[in-house]
Amino acid sequence: MRDFTDRKNQLEDRLKELGERINRIEDDLDDPMPKDAEEQAVEREDDEVLERLGAQSAQEVQLIRAALARIEDGVYGDCMKCGEPISEERLDAVPHAALCRDCAR
Repeated sequence: MRDFTDRKNQLEDRLKELGERINRIEDDLDDPMPKDAEEQAVEREDDEVLERLGAQSAQEVQLIRAALARIEDGVYGDCMKCGEPISEERLDAVPHAALCRDCAR
């Protein structure tokens, strides 16, 4: 069984970063709209971008929580589809990866 203490810490740090990002996004989205129509249009466009970033962040949070659960269950680093070990290179690039490179294709 491989030791994933460092990977767990990395995932927990990323989870914290994402939580802070989501909080900032929510704060920005809660700001009142400016009165000027032109500024409102720009603000709406900015809000759409923030909403997409928030959704992406929330999705990554779910993936990280699932990876942390796999660490606790002792199955982290094994492909959830074929059962083969996920390469260190893939886990370095995508620490929350649930599938090996071949199965992810």
